[in-house]
Amino acid sequence: MKINLSTKVNQDYISVKNGFDETLFTKLSPPFPPVKLLRFDGSEIGDLVSLELSFLLFKQQWTSKITENSMTPKEYYFIDIGIVLPFFLKKWRHKHRIINLENHAEIRDEVEFSGPFGLATLFLYPLIYLQFLYRKPIYKKVFS
Repeated sequence: MKINLSTKVNQDYISVKNGFDETLFTKLSPPFPPVKLLRFDGSEIGDLVSLELSFLLFKQQWTSKITENSMTPKEYYFIDIGIVLPFFLKKWRHKHRIINLENHAEIRDEVEFSGPFGLATLFLYPLIYLQFLYRKPIYKKVFS
């Protein structure tokens, strides 16, 4: 399943790229499930980001590895792939794109995911979509 969301912000793409740090990552975490950041290396190839998701009666770990990044005069992007996923995910790939639009930028979240079986993937779609929709006003505020 794929989700693509775009947000235009009022900073140049280099400033936005530089703002993709641990502080932003923490702000982007939605209220549920509560997330504890265990590790944040950055967005360079080989870097890891590890989280602990707290559900009511149990916790799940989620670790992603940065497998690709690139910077050109037109855009910057990096891709994280889930290597340790919570039970409800079988596959996770997230491409973070920051596109140069002269004096401002566009942030695109391009997500590919699947659950452990087809029906779970369909059920997850609106939940994951809402998690990324939650980011739009945060991007606009942080990069205003």
